[in-house]
Formats: sequence, structure tokens, C-alpha cells
Amino acid sequence: MIKGYSLAKDKIIRWQSLRQLAKTIKEEKSVLAGGCFDLIHFGHLTFLEKAKKAGDQLIIALESDAFIRERKKRQPIHSQKQRAKILSNIVLVDKVILLPYLKSDDKYYQLVETLKPKIVAVSAQDELMEIKRRQAKKVGARLKVVTPLLKGFSTSRIIK
Repeated sequence: MIKGYSLAKDKIIRWQSLRQLAKTIKEEKSVLAGGCFDLIHFGHLTFLEKAKKAGDQLIIALESDAFIRERKKRQPIHSQKQRAKILSNIVLVDKVILLPYLKSDDKYYQLVETLKPKIVAVSAQDELMEIKRRQAKKVGARLKVVTPLLKGFSTSRIIK
């Protein structure tokens, strides 16, 4: 163990524990945000800060390693467990959900329906904006654009 470093294990939630998490956040103004967060950079931090300000509790749906390989067409730098540990030690983040590789939008709908967040946070150029808008609407949540796309900050660019 590194001095001053704690594994915030109570913040990391498995997919199988979604219903349990939903019971604990029912009264909170919860904000749901998703992503890979493979190499945390300034763009990620800005997004997390703005998303956290939108509510009481920030919940991150963390994509799987298979998602990064299949959808992003690259190998992850950090494993999902490593990314979860990094995120869980950022004070802005309240919970991190370890997503399995979700191959259909139905599974993402299941996530949103189970958690019933009050806010779904996105950045301005989110490729899945309309899908996330429909998911939010289905549970009476609000889709909130919390940041513009910050040019120059991307994991792919950092890797290059």
C-alpha cells in the first residue's frame, strides 16, 4: 500500500449490485455519467467537476476493457479495475459501476431504468446524445450538457 493512498472499494459497484445501489441513491439528486476514462486528463477532470456540480452524487458507468477494444479499436492502457480504482480515489466521484461489455442499447436502458438518475451528464459532442436523451426521458431524468468538447484533450491523442 502506498502511503496516503486508499482503495475506495466501497465506491466500486459491480453490475450485479445495481439494484442495491439504486436503493441507496433513491433520495439523492444523482448524476449518471459514462465513459472509458482510460488515461485521466484535463478534459476528464473538467467533465467530472461540472457533472458533480449538477447534483448531489456522481455515479460513473465505467466501460469494460472489451468495449475499448471493440468500439475504440485499441487496447486499454489501464484495466477496468485499475481505472475504477483511479476514479474511486477522485473526491468528485461517489460511485463507479463496473460495466460488463454491453453489446446493445437495451442494457444501457436497463442501467438507467434501474438507477433512475435525476441527471444524465454528457459533453457537447457526445456521439450518443440522442440515445442518452431518450434514456433520460424514459425515467424522468434530465439530459445535461455539462461541458463543451475540450479540443486537444483525448486519450487517443495522448497515446500518439
